[in-house]
Amino acid sequence: MEIRKITEADSSDLLELLLRLDNETKFMMIEPGEREISPENMKHLLSDSVVPTSVFWGAFSEDELVGYVNACRGNFKRIEHTAYIVIGILSSSTGQGIGTLLLKKVEEWARKYGITRLELTVMTHNKNAIKLYEKMGFEREGIKKNSMFVDGNYVDEFYMSRILDE
Repeated sequence: MEIRKITEADSSDLLELLLRLDNETKFMMIEPGEREISPENMKHLLSDSVVPTSVFWGAFSEDELVGYVNACRGNFKRIEHTAYIVIGILSSSTGQGIGTLLLKKVEEWARKYGITRLELTVMTHNKNAIKLYEKMGFEREGIKKNSMFVDGNYVDEFYMSRILDE
């Protein structure tokens, strides 16, 4: 397993992974057929991630992108010490420590750029993800009620964060 920064050269692989995740899991925001990003826009998004406001790390297994994490730093002065995280891993690759490796890379990146707060949301019934986040030091801060509408039902999410020691 290789964990490395996703670059413009990986843009088609990342787009393919995102589309697969859209179809494979109901734990993420976007439903199948709803993602509207062209390969060109994906390439542009990754070119912008070279700056310290956003980063994509990928998990590559035998040159196949099987998971990713995206961290976006706050854009304004009062929140530039924060980064919001989104992570996705193909179900065939879960349980192999990939989430742990990806979150460790985000932590290294955050420390390098003076980010002291990592934050995310997770559906309250996504037990495996919650277990990973808590293992990595994230704490529940609250509940975002009726946050999403999935398969005809409202779903709550936990707000979670991790404060990085200085």
